[in-house]
Amino acid sequence: MSNIFLSLNKSYIDGQFVEGDSGKTFESLNPFDDSVLAEIPLASLEQTKYAFSVANNSEWKDNPKKRKKVLKNLIKLFIQHRKNIVDVLIKESGSTFVKANAEYVATMNIIKEALKLVDQVGHVDNRKSLIPGKKNLIYRSPKGIVSSVAPFNFPLHLSMRTIAPALALGNAVVHKPDVQTGIVSGSIPAVLLREAGVPSNVFQMILTKSSIVGDEFFVNDNINAISFTGSTAVGKHIREVTNDRFISMALELGGNSPFIVMDDANLDHAVRALIPGKYMHSGQICMSVNRIIVHEAVYDEFIEKFKVAAEHLKITNEDNKLGIIGPIINKDQLEKTKKFIEMAKESGEMVLEGEVTGNFVTPFIFKDIKNDSEIAQTELFSPIGLVIKANSNDEAIKLANDTDYGLTAAVFTRDVETGQKYAEQIESGMVHVNEQPVLDFPNIPFGGVKNSGMGRYGNPYVLEDFTDIKWMSTQRGPLPYPFS
Repeated sequence: MSNIFLSLNKSYIDGQFVEGDSGKTFESLNPFDDSVLAEIPLASLEQTKYAFSVANNSEWKDNPKKRKKVLKNLIKLFIQHRKNIVDVLIKESGSTFVKANAEYVATMNIIKEALKLVDQVGHVDNRKSLIPGKKNLIYRSPKGIVSSVAPFNFPLHLSMRTIAPALALGNAVVHKPDVQTGIVSGSIPAVLLREAGVPSNVFQMILTKSSIVGDEFFVNDNINAISFTGSTAVGKHIREVTNDRFISMALELGGNSPFIVMDDANLDHAVRALIPGKYMHSGQICMSVNRIIVHEAVYDEFIEKFKVAAEHLKITNEDNKLGIIGPIINKDQLEKTKKFIEMAKESGEMVLEGEVTGNFVTPFIFKDIKNDSEIAQTELFSPIGLVIKANSNDEAIKLANDTDYGLTAAVFTRDVETGQKYAEQIESGMVHVNEQPVLDFPNIPFGGVKNSGMGRYGNPYVLEDFTDIKWMSTQRGPLPYPFS
């Protein structure tokens, strides 16, 4: 039976699915076998500008009852269509069954948590006054129009992480998914939101490429906030092209996640956590472990255990319910992976040699990598494990911090209290003690420091980027001004 969503190859503008009129098309391929899933006519710059011009939240922002109803309907629709949604995640993004289901659950949690945000707009607080007769009221109002740009790796989750809270808070959204995952990241949210009852001017979705629309999703005059997940280079570009506007931004950018194994760590526990932390979705996750920093006292034993665990990971086909090694998303990423393998060979000693078969790469492991080497300072986005030796626990923390990035990190030790103290020293937006770093919950502050971005997602932290705060005071009775 064919999937009902795979025919949704059009942009969604002003309540209608419309064919892109740029004259260019994108061929969406299944990364498992390179079969064609859809031919997507790409939207033009003119269509994109029109989408921003029709976007409007003037009625939506003042109707919390409507917003709640739409989000509740959306949850029901996601439940109803779970099987087809997971199927598209597998086919379009090359997700394994395990990863696709994890992404579906994470997306559902985001929408459910967004429901709690609906009432965070309007009068939200009273503050005690230092002046007699004065009442201080604190209000929050939606930003207006949120420009949303999402990546290919966790396409549905990272799209809805912006869309659901932005809509819940009364904003309108103009969304651009990565076109190679445009159906699951854009078309599915569009069709389900329409069915859930979202007004036609509140959500727009554009299937296009930056080579066609340029910086429109960052510089359009109607934009009041930007939500972007992608590379640090593009994040810096966004800051440059918007530097004359005081505009709110939530930017989740590159990472170089350290996985630190202290001298007292439970090595079996650490290796068990490292396998999904490094190899889930073939390492194509912003939070994936990039550098494995191990105390010299347990270095050799850890590497042997890691090798044994990783060499059992095999290529996963579309029907496999357990595997975590799926295909590399596209040919460009595959070529980058091959390049990184060669760089790692020059930088350290190979412990486990994986295989490159078609679009698939099984795990590679290299040891004796120097932390300041080019390969260690590069976000790999691939199933390549780099092991770095530390002479002490303190040096492990120093090596972890010796990077331009600071998205997430992990520390393994039998002493949790000591682990917390070390975690406080790590320059990262998120740190996990005795757990791998590929974690994201809808009620925590998700985001990075340094070159890993700015702003935070999650309830209530996303309020800072998706709403404006206002102080309104009222005065009863005259004030005794000293000059009157």
